[in-house]
Amino acid sequence: SGLHLDDYADGTPRFDPFVFFPGQTRAWGIVQDWRGRVVRRFEVDIEGRVENDELILDEDFRYADSEISNREWRIKRDNEGRLQGSAGDILGTAAGGLAGNSMRWRYSMNLNVNNKQYTVSFDDWIWQLAPNVLVNRSYIRKFGLTAAEVTIFMQKYDG
Repeated sequence: SGLHLDDYADGTPRFDPFVFFPGQTRAWGIVQDWRGRVVRRFEVDIEGRVENDELILDEDFRYADSEISNREWRIKRDNEGRLQGSAGDILGTAAGGLAGNSMRWRYSMNLNVNNKQYTVSFDDWIWQLAPNVLVNRSYIRKFGLTAAEVTIFMQKYDG
């Protein structure tokens, strides 16, 4: 893609998921197919905490079609500031980095679509827009082509 993490090095407010996510965050999202049509809508409640230098995100998804699901991310940061993480439904290890107000996060997972399972890659870009607001754009690729895009707005709650 034409996006490069270094392009956002001067962006503010500076985003640090270990600072932003502890506590409660509510998110709203849409999934668009390759034509741009909205095919799913969802809300997510995210409870974050840091234990032993590991960020744990407990995510409860509620889809407009009544499906519910849960994902628990466990994310660590190395000495160079690179991020690595895992969750029950992703394949292998997620990897990412931070620059300025942005984060890039890449991983693969199996997605069920119409009773078929597909292995897809996610390329997530997160930008902090305000002290308590993030926007996340995910590009879901299959065979190197963008099959779907996800847009998520996140609002952190004080207290």
